[in-house]
Amino acid sequence: MNTDYLYKDITEKIIGASFEVHKFLGNGFQELIYQRALAYELYKAGLEYAREIEQNIFYKDLEKPIGTRRADFIVEGKVLVETKALIKLEDVHWAQVLNYLRAYQLEVALLINFGAKSLEFKRLVLTQKP
Repeated sequence: MNTDYLYKDITEKIIGASFEVHKFLGNGFQELIYQRALAYELYKAGLEYAREIEQNIFYKDLEKPIGTRRADFIVEGKVLVETKALIKLEDVHWAQVLNYLRAYQLEVALLINFGAKSLEFKRLVLTQKP
């Protein structure tokens, strides 16, 4: 088993911060509440992050973007973090994160769900750049 994941040190701290948030708040709050608490825990963990960074979405050879998206967090300029507060994650949420990775030209993301009874997280890696 390979335990040498890309940006392992960063993702471990993010996951630890997420567990701290879920331990304190439990489930049942709106996503924004978890995002604010996670921002505090990321700060305490000594991680630099940006929230809600707007990214243009381009289509084929069009020169102007067809829209924008905002990822919840970009941590240390390397790891995209998308938070949810849902009873259950579905395939569409993983697809969203993979699309964000392409748009932001990043390789590693964490999809974190605070809405379930136990914290859920999924680490996604984009292995093929567009």
